[in-house]
Amino acid sequence: MAKRVFLVVLDSFGIGEEPDAAAFGDCGSNTLRSIAQSSKFDCPNLTRMGLFNLDGVDVLPAYPSPIGAFGRMQERSMGKDTTIGHWEIAGIESPSPLPTYPNGFPPEVIEEFERKTGRAVLCNKPYSGTQVIQDYGEEHLRTGALIVYTSADSVFQIAAHESVVPVEQLYSYCRMARAMLTGKHGVGRVIARPFEGTCREDFRRTPRRHDFSLVPPGKTMLNYLSEAGCDVIAVGKINDIFAGSGVTQTFPTGGNAEGEQKLLELAQTDFHGLAFVNLVDFDMVYGHRRNIDGYAQAATTFDQTLGKLLPMLRSEDVLIITADHGCDPGYLATTDHTREYVPLLMFGNSIVPGTNLGTLSGFGAVAATVCAYLNVPADVKGENVLPRILK
Repeated sequence: MAKRVFLVVLDSFGIGEEPDAAAFGDCGSNTLRSIAQSSKFDCPNLTRMGLFNLDGVDVLPAYPSPIGAFGRMQERSMGKDTTIGHWEIAGIESPSPLPTYPNGFPPEVIEEFERKTGRAVLCNKPYSGTQVIQDYGEEHLRTGALIVYTSADSVFQIAAHESVVPVEQLYSYCRMARAMLTGKHGVGRVIARPFEGTCREDFRRTPRRHDFSLVPPGKTMLNYLSEAGCDVIAVGKINDIFAGSGVTQTFPTGGNAEGEQKLLELAQTDFHGLAFVNLVDFDMVYGHRRNIDGYAQAATTFDQTLGKLLPMLRSEDVLIITADHGCDPGYLATTDHTREYVPLLMFGNSIVPGTNLGTLSGFGAVAATVCAYLNVPADVKGENVLPRILK
């Protein structure tokens, strides 16, 4: 019988500060604590899977008999961003952080980009993605200059109104930037940020965002699986994060609702291999905007989807739920990601319920375990926990 692994990344769903949080400016951060205290938080299925049985998690009572295996993972890579977090989940550790630009990009980068595109650049500062189009959107409409900005993450973001720069042209500009930004300026992602509207009062981003990521610096779980003939189905921004490397089928989404619907559809689809799902709204819509109740409601909505998914799983299926970093909506020092442990929740008929994996060093335990379960030899960083959890 075909084996299917459903790997769901709740983007930024951290569960408490890591020991080195001070080095990242994140002392006291705890995404789960912030949202679990909200009246909008109601997650009985995640609770049954062992979310509140994890090491260091004490905000709500532990569940007496978790239905699967559970543990927490400590990041080994030197970063707290989407790209590095997902790469480590897939078996590649990053000893150095990707470059960031707290003072904007250097003149040589901006000047080369202007030469290549034939357009001037506005902003060139770290900025909120919604605020930047309010502050620079009208000037962009008048002049056609591109709005270039960054954040605390390793990103080069280009915002443009769809009537001024058609989306495909914006994507072309992003490809130019991606080709430029290598070596010491090799940012994790170049991001197209199209928007629409008539003035600062009604400018709004459209769902046609697109990320252009660095190609991972080595073979990941995705490459090993696809080369062995397994399906590797990417949902949400997974294909973008891995620059398509190792992906056999992709389903971009506009947010959690589409991602969760696709997850349920895939549970009714025949395949052999991995369905890798990213649910981005936790991070993009609620974490960075410090919206505790919105984040908690998104968790509740996902938990309802989980309640539908669990009975649909087949006898050879394994479900894994984890995260790539934190983004504590209750942490007010910054609006950046937060350096936190992430959960590892695993369920399937072949998994011993109630297995406490404790604290694992590295997110790569996911890659090692997935490849082992699918019988694919892989040279990935991480502990294969399969011997500890199989019946």
